[in-house]
Amino acid sequence: MFHVLNITYTQPLDVVDQARPAHLEWLGKLVEERRILLAGRLESQAGAVLIASDMTAEEADALTASDPYVHAGVATYERVSFNAGFRATGL
Repeated sequence: MFHVLNITYTQPLDVVDQARPAHLEWLGKLVEERRILLAGRLESQAGAVLIASDMTAEEADALTASDPYVHAGVATYERVSFNAGFRATGL
């Protein structure tokens, strides 16, 4: 199962950005491991979206719980899970 992980910032952007270096380091490792396929901040700057690779819902929840943004109390996650009926080669 794949997952769209919606991040909502719960603090002003300047506070969120204080935790951003740790978040980006965490995210970089997950992208390198191909556990996260795509990630980026929303154009509105109100949050971000991550696309998680094929994993269980429990694995996705554990992943989001480990985000430095969550530990810093500056963001929350909402998970939308789906079965990929069509996939690009290599996914």
